[in-house]
Amino acid sequence: MNAIHRNELRKTIENEPLLALYLYTPLCGTCQLARRMLVIIEQLFPTLPFYETDINYIPEQAVEWQISSVPCLLLFVDGAMAGKWYAFPSVTDLYEQLQARLPR
Repeated sequence: MNAIHRNELRKTIENEPLLALYLYTPLCGTCQLARRMLVIIEQLFPTLPFYETDINYIPEQAVEWQISSVPCLLLFVDGAMAGKWYAFPSVTDLYEQLQARLPR
């Protein structure tokens, strides 16, 4: 997963036709477990760019996107949010949920 700075976030979302953005906080134990799962998921979707950022540094976007907790995975298609996940029950479940939302 590529770390993305807050100054690059909007531009990247607008310019990438498809991307996943993982939001976390550094002291969140659940976030650390979710990240491990996403590292595996990232390998299963080689054409889907994965980015990550600490939600503490993007408070305006968190409000705009109505983020209610972390960990959170967002899927953007053509600059629009196409999916939002807070639950990370299993790698298989995440894979199926992402696969269902990706454009064909």
